[in-house]
Amino acid sequence: MTEKIYTLDVIDPQLFYGPNNSHFSIIKAKFPKLQFVARGDEIKILGDELSMNNFHKSMKHLEYVFSKAKDINEHIVLEAMESINIDEPAVKSEKVSAISTGDVLLIGTRGQQIKARTRNQVKMVNASRENDIIFAIGPAGTGKTYTAVAIAVLALKEREIRRIILTRPAVEAGESLGFLPGDLKDKIDPYLRPLYDALEDMIPNDKLKSMIESRIVEIAPLAFMRGRTLDNCYVILDEAQNTTDLQLKMFLTRMGPSAKLIITGDLTQIDLPRKQQSGLGKALKLLKNIKGIAAIELDTDDVVRHRLVKEIVHAYERDPDCEKDSQ
Repeated sequence: MTEKIYTLDVIDPQLFYGPNNSHFSIIKAKFPKLQFVARGDEIKILGDELSMNNFHKSMKHLEYVFSKAKDINEHIVLEAMESINIDEPAVKSEKVSAISTGDVLLIGTRGQQIKARTRNQVKMVNASRENDIIFAIGPAGTGKTYTAVAIAVLALKEREIRRIILTRPAVEAGESLGFLPGDLKDKIDPYLRPLYDALEDMIPNDKLKSMIESRIVEIAPLAFMRGRTLDNCYVILDEAQNTTDLQLKMFLTRMGPSAKLIITGDLTQIDLPRKQQSGLGKALKLLKNIKGIAAIELDTDDVVRHRLVKEIVHAYERDPDCEKDSQ
């Protein structure tokens, strides 16, 4: 058994260990073959050479992420620990750069840095620069919508486009909401709330209100897209798994010469009536070989909500009955 000392000379020990040692607990769980004795900025590690090497690589990656983000949370620690394939003798440089938090895209309304936080979110950002249509498919909590909105807001700020249009099919998620009071806007806003939430993180409230009033930013249900030509804009279709073949074809054919589209969806959470099939899966098959169209598949490694969301998604994925219900 080998013994080594690892010194925390980049990350503040208090940030490294986390509240109630929560960060350190994640690290210890990732390396069950190692024994740890921690005292302040020094960690004594006992175990086999291979596990120690992988621990060292993971820590170096964590330090790299910390140097960029200037912060640590449970998600960042998990990403760093999972960035190492224990079956590989070395870390591939491509993987390290992909797993990192990525470049800062925007500074949010609370001063927070908005960036591509996972490998596949980075792929989304890069694909948006090279393609005019992006499909981003993955389970809940993987940041599909948030990253798509960030891409569009950045393009607007850099004057690459003149408008942002965000749309969703108005389909209830497995429950009937019944009669909703108010005018048309009041009735459809509950369906579009997640899009407002993302925008409010990135654009100050007063400015966002002005942009909505002047139609620089437009949020509308999918039915309102029919008959329009959408040009010089970013158009994001969210929850696309709840569109039929005809609806998705209608949306895609609204695209003007200078428009860019992002379509997000989760094929495991289809809320259409049982006799209706989602048009998203079919569109992915039909359009996969067309130049200028990219499909990014996000998975549980991209979950950026509470750490338990990843476990919840895994649990439902393992249940065959849930898989049947989603079809």
